[in-house]
Amino acid sequence: MSDQHYSAHAPHEPVPFISLIAQHQTLAHEVTAAVGRVLAEQKFILGEEVSQLETQVAKYCDSRSAIGCASGTDALILALMALGVGPGDEVITSPFTFFATASSICRLGAKPVFVDIDPKTFNIDPEAVEAAITPSTKAIMPVHLFGLCADMERLWRIAVSHGVSIVEDACQAIGAEYRGRRAGVLGTIGCFSFFPTKNLGGAGDGGMLTTDDADLCKQLRCLRVHGDTGNYHHTEIGLNSRLDAIQAAVLRIKLKHLDQWTEARRRNAQTYRELFVAYSLNDEIALPLEPREYKHVYNQFTVRIPGGRRDGVQQRLRANHIGAMVYYPIPLHVQPCFEHLGHRVGEFPEAEAASREVLSLPVYPEMPAHHPELVVRQLKAAFGQTRSQGDARRAA
Repeated sequence: MSDQHYSAHAPHEPVPFISLIAQHQTLAHEVTAAVGRVLAEQKFILGEEVSQLETQVAKYCDSRSAIGCASGTDALILALMALGVGPGDEVITSPFTFFATASSICRLGAKPVFVDIDPKTFNIDPEAVEAAITPSTKAIMPVHLFGLCADMERLWRIAVSHGVSIVEDACQAIGAEYRGRRAGVLGTIGCFSFFPTKNLGGAGDGGMLTTDDADLCKQLRCLRVHGDTGNYHHTEIGLNSRLDAIQAAVLRIKLKHLDQWTEARRRNAQTYRELFVAYSLNDEIALPLEPREYKHVYNQFTVRIPGGRRDGVQQRLRANHIGAMVYYPIPLHVQPCFEHLGHRVGEFPEAEAASREVLSLPVYPEMPAHHPELVVRQLKAAFGQTRSQGDARRAA
């Protein structure tokens, strides 16, 4: 990319990591009207708004049913509850993910069994999953991290052969595809988050489960309302995890735009790929992988910066007002709250290496067209600076 193109903009123009305001401005009238409708009706818990969103999400994911709940974390907990996961059970999952993936397992008294990741996709390694299966394994919980589906065919074969269920942690991956099928229908139960920064984000917390199993659907609808089957008759102990009607109203407006926003994220990702080549960074910084027959929805555009330079690069970007975040700096197996599991540093080397090297760059749909170049140009300068500093240290 030319200096002439770049010079049209201030060299230190701020580039936010994400701007929720930019998206809201395009939908403000519709969203305000939808919220106003709920306020006028004074029907705030579940109800028609939620049931219509459930129908629309089920159709979007090509699932037979969808069940709204209070958050993505609750979706994971409810899914495990419906599958009967409890004390003495094991659930295999990744140590390189958001905390809720593993905490949902512990919350039910079960044991999270961590296995390492594929360094190219950041997703759970199916071979490691199969090696970790024991008679106590109740479920496998793959994470479609950053918006890329896990290797679901291999995981499904493992699950079927051992008689265990799959709970998809698709909280970052609504609309992502694996061999023509969308996240949420690739396992036994799919779990989604509508946290505001997700690809489909609400005006607060919210979540959704998807399943093709009618019995599980019925049970999940019961579990989200304290296990109440009607008329205060409780068949089991559930949760208070209902999706608010206001959130559903907002999400129904946004769902209509989700595919358009996904394509904008994918265009931004492609622009980054071209810029990395133009600035001769593609051989030194690893870009996110999108295998054949997958569709990445880029909740995050996450690169890898090897050689111990990630933190220095991030600091330089921040100094020049470029938003860049690390997801996730500490793998779960070495978090203090999981000490009782007995893991040690070095046990999952790929997850630990990813935590040291990953850096997520701005990729949100409303990102101005010239911002990716501002990011990459500053990244080039930052990368060069940290390399020079490293050379100087070695020379000393």
